[in-house]
Amino acid sequence: MESPWSIFSKNTREMNVFIWASMIHSAGSALMWPLTTIFVHQQLGRSLAEAGFVITMQFLGGMIGQVVGGSFYYRWGVRNLLIGALGLSAILQASLVVTAYTSWWGYIITMFAIGFASNISMPAMQSFIGFRWPERRDELFNSFYVANNIGVALGTAVSGVLADISFNLTFIMNAAASAAFAVFFHFYMSDKVTSSRMVTTSSVGSKSGRSEAGSMTLPADRQKGALPHLSLSTKLRSIHIYLFIGCGSMFIWLANSLWGSGVAPHLTDQGMEMKMYSWLWTINGIFIFAGQPLLSWLKRTWAVDATSQLTWSAALYGIAYLMIWIWPSYIGFIFAMIVATLGEMLVSPAVPAFLSKVAGREAPFYLGLVGGISSLGRMIGPLALGIAYDAGGLNLVVIVSIIVAGLSISSYLMHAWLQRGQQVHEPSSIACDR
Repeated sequence: MESPWSIFSKNTREMNVFIWASMIHSAGSALMWPLTTIFVHQQLGRSLAEAGFVITMQFLGGMIGQVVGGSFYYRWGVRNLLIGALGLSAILQASLVVTAYTSWWGYIITMFAIGFASNISMPAMQSFIGFRWPERRDELFNSFYVANNIGVALGTAVSGVLADISFNLTFIMNAAASAAFAVFFHFYMSDKVTSSRMVTTSSVGSKSGRSEAGSMTLPADRQKGALPHLSLSTKLRSIHIYLFIGCGSMFIWLANSLWGSGVAPHLTDQGMEMKMYSWLWTINGIFIFAGQPLLSWLKRTWAVDATSQLTWSAALYGIAYLMIWIWPSYIGFIFAMIVATLGEMLVSPAVPAFLSKVAGREAPFYLGLVGGISSLGRMIGPLALGIAYDAGGLNLVVIVSIIVAGLSISSYLMHAWLQRGQQVHEPSSIACDR
């Protein structure tokens, strides 16, 4: 059986530097986000519905940020998007030491702005991977995902401990991680790896052969396998690319809000310490890494292509929620987390890999659009399930999540049906040597 480390050992040094820097940033980000519900509920003395509203506003900002980031990829350039978004995130995260306590609405607005700034960079980062290393795209999306979740595991393992000391400490550490990642991109993409030195074989609507972001492009007669420059209405009419994969992901993340809006308050209501909840996410991160051989086996046998990986992921999420409904104890939560994590391991790399493969030059737009649609689930989930918890406890939350997981399965099945006979537009991109 192959080692979990094999997903990194095959990469070049440049790839791994990018991946591990992202891991460090994820570790910093994970210091705060798992504890938002607990912070609002216990530290600020607000209800779980109000805590859900805060997370809803943060994800509303994230949804808008993803769409904006994908739409302006060529106009602003990947380097400006990444550095600007991360720098703004760092400032906003640090400001929470004041805004979180002085004004309820000031805190909500700050969380909205953090969601917006943090998510502008997501389509840019995913597009950068897909365009710079197209021949290793599928493997690198998985490596990128695994490394980020190792960071999340490390961050959440520490987050509960830091929160017991001071929530302000988690805000400052989160801001420091974002600032450090912005500095990393400033040097990483300064001279050797910038969008102006990436040669893409796609049209950008410029007679001079340069995109609005400064990307060098081949002449029109040398462009192969890429979508032409499309109008917004034309891109939106291609629903087979984005609509049902976006809806399926939206339902997954809505249902998966069960952990923060159902399991977390259930544990605290049972008198358990906050670190017991953070340990569940540590298990999530450990299994994402250690379970890579199992994931490889699944992809060789049952979930061979991206569409089947999406459907299997939704089914596994549904099974996990069913386990919690049958076995609502901490041990049951652990096993359910492992099953849900396997579903996450299938869906998270599959979505950007699929969009980068089929959308060609327009991949940044569709990555942002699908990210925005899926963020609706992250936005609605905490509020809806927070209300459900206030009304019926963990049992009602789990029932809602099981139903929504079924909707996700249906959406992914429709997405798979629409892919039959569709032409694939490979983004043939050639990155200059460093």
